Amino acid sequence: MKTIEQHRKVLAKNLQKLLDEKRITQTDMAKDLGFAETTVSSWLLCKKYPRLDKIQKMADYFHVKRSDLTEEKPTNIIELKNEFVKVPILGAIACGEPLLAEQNIEGYMYELTEDLPNGTVFGLIAKGNSMEPTIPNGSKVLIREQNNVEYGEIAAVLVNGNTEATLKRIKKQGNMIILMPDNPEYEPYIITENNPARIIGKAIRVTKDL
Repeated sequence: MKTIEQHRKVLAKNLQKLLDEKRITQTDMAKDLGFAETTVSSWLLCKKYPRLDKIQKMADYFHVKRSDLTEEKPTNIIELKNEFVKVPILGAIACGEPLLAEQNIEGYMYELTEDLPNGTVFGLIAKGNSMEPTIPNGSKVLIREQNNVEYGEIAAVLVNGNTEATLKRIKKQGNMIILMPDNPEYEPYIITENNPARIIGKAIRVTKDL
């Protein structure tokens, strides 16, 4: 059975490895997650061990399992180094500000460079179950910025006075655009002058932490 000192060493080693792989400083991680930098430093120096909720936050941040932080890894595995990029996740959208303005960003997701589409990309967190089963609640969705999509594709759309981003499937009837939920329990959203909306991107990929 490991001592607390051994647990601290394992976590410090795994955390430093993730920071190095994804080219993130401990300062950046502390700022992104709202941790005190001195606290993060104490974990990396094996002086303290984080609470379970903080370990889960870090696991979500790096898009890994909790065990990837808390457990020793086998030494007979050959790791392939890949290039990751930091993709901003949009939260509430500030009126009149550029889409990717700092005040609109609530966190980050990390994607392999080789898997990214051309153009500007950002992330959204699916909230609610209107797009289930295609996009479960809480999923991270990778979006490519564009102002139009093909019939039947899923788009990120600004509604509520261009302040809230929602995910809906786009259907068109003549000159009318309809935002369709995949969940039949929800009503479609018809774009009109009194009910405006604006497409800001196409949904590319969905990921969900277990």
